[in-house]
Amino acid sequence: MFKALSDPVRLRLLSLIASHPAGEACVCDVSDVGVSQPTVSHHLKKLREAGLLTAERRSTWIYHRIDRDVFQALSTLLRVPSRL
Repeated sequence: MFKALSDPVRLRLLSLIASHPAGEACVCDVSDVGVSQPTVSHHLKKLREAGLLTAERRSTWIYHRIDRDVFQALSTLLRVPSRL
């Protein structure tokens, strides 16, 4: 998961999806990240494979949603104990 998060384009995509008013977004909603549409699709696939996104096909579009449970687990994992 951390490897998937290490790419700046993927972080931007996650941010756009997380901040989308509907709570989910299709590739047409997040394609303005400075790379081509096929590259956006590639990065979305990597984020899905890492378990950071869930996806649902509706007709010809695939809608992506942040898996909040996974991010909560990552947040817990990264918490630094106060007694170092």
